[in-house]
Amino acid sequence: MNPIDRDDEPIVTPVPSPLPTATVDPEAIAEEHDAEQRHDAAGDLPKVNARYIWFMVLAQFGVFMAFITPLAISLSIRLNELAPGREELLGYITGAGALFVMLTAPFMGVWSDRTRTAIGRRRPFMIGGMVVGVISLVVMALAPNVFVLGLGWVLAQWGWGTVLGNLQNSTADRLPEEQRGKVAGLTGFATQVAPVFGVILTVGFTGDALLLFLIPGAVGVVLVTLVHEDDSRGLPKDALTVVGLLRKYVYDPRRYPDFSWNWLGRFLFYFGLTLNTTFTAFFFANRLGVDVTEVAGIIATLGGVGVLAVTAGALGGGFLSDRFRRRKVFVVTGGALMAVGMVLMAVSSDLPLLIAGSLIVSTGIGMFSAVDQALLLDVLPEKTTDAGRFMGITGFATSIPQSAGPLVASAILLVGVTGGDKNYSLLFIVAAALVLAGGLVILRIRSVR
Repeated sequence: MNPIDRDDEPIVTPVPSPLPTATVDPEAIAEEHDAEQRHDAAGDLPKVNARYIWFMVLAQFGVFMAFITPLAISLSIRLNELAPGREELLGYITGAGALFVMLTAPFMGVWSDRTRTAIGRRRPFMIGGMVVGVISLVVMALAPNVFVLGLGWVLAQWGWGTVLGNLQNSTADRLPEEQRGKVAGLTGFATQVAPVFGVILTVGFTGDALLLFLIPGAVGVVLVTLVHEDDSRGLPKDALTVVGLLRKYVYDPRRYPDFSWNWLGRFLFYFGLTLNTTFTAFFFANRLGVDVTEVAGIIATLGGVGVLAVTAGALGGGFLSDRFRRRKVFVVTGGALMAVGMVLMAVSSDLPLLIAGSLIVSTGIGMFSAVDQALLLDVLPEKTTDAGRFMGITGFATSIPQSAGPLVASAILLVGVTGGDKNYSLLFIVAAALVLAGGLVILRIRSVR
């Protein structure tokens, strides 16, 4: 349920811009940068206090309540009011928002990196993002037609996505290695339960469109406002031309091999996850031999229990990865758990086996996503100057699968079948292979254990 999520790679990366010819052996370059990353990970960042951690957790909880609640319920209700029976329009609306954020995220990150104010370099963007986010909620609540509703959602993704991105940039600025797993686990838990609380909070306001959108938004504003930053006016500045800005959208993977492997692992993982989740309702209906309208209650109940499984994976993996100072074993385990669960679902024909497979998948999702977020901070290049830029580039690893995955899934379903049948077994096996590969790719990282 994380659109914006944070938080966050042949190597699949944007095509690198030309660089001067290397004067040393490429392996020497890689070793040098690995050494830099090891030094940075071991680094000189002091431990943050509990107040910072809990304010960060609460702020991300607030963003997800403000942002995902509309996606979970409010947006669908408004769309049904404006265009009854046109559910397919929801895909176009959410896709447009995701595309806009994907294209603007690196620019917003670069801008944030270079902002110098008395309230810090990230907080101005949190405030600006909240203003845009609240305006977007009003636009969606009062939209007279589907086009305006879609415009409101694009603004929502941009505004609240900017807030979330800068909260995650702040963790890249502040968190030492020994606290990254714990914070990633706690924020992973918070972002999972936030939409549930949002839906519960708004269930009594389905007849009032404005309150339906603004109540979760108000919670988001209050909790994000708790986060503070130090004065950034003393930080070094560097000029940036338009050409220089465009070059910030790409990088040379040879310079930062560990970041690149993490990018690729995340890309494979989220591609597999998208294949697994796109047709969940239809898959359950197919395996249980019922109409798709009859599985809504099962999926809703399973989703609620699944939150507990995701939370167990996120908190367990995050805290243990800090405790044992190991990241890769937990990322690989998360991918392996997801693969096992997906295969179990692929071969299942009854409800108990479907539920067991789904809960194993949820546990793997929690563990992989939380620990991989901590691992990303460990290998993030140029944290002191360009953290926002590289966090924006990391966003491509999730947004591209979310955009292309449903199209690929639709094609896989038609492989080797006739008539109205769909090849769900192949879809889930391909998804399992991708998430397992996403975990195994992480083993190529050298600077983090």
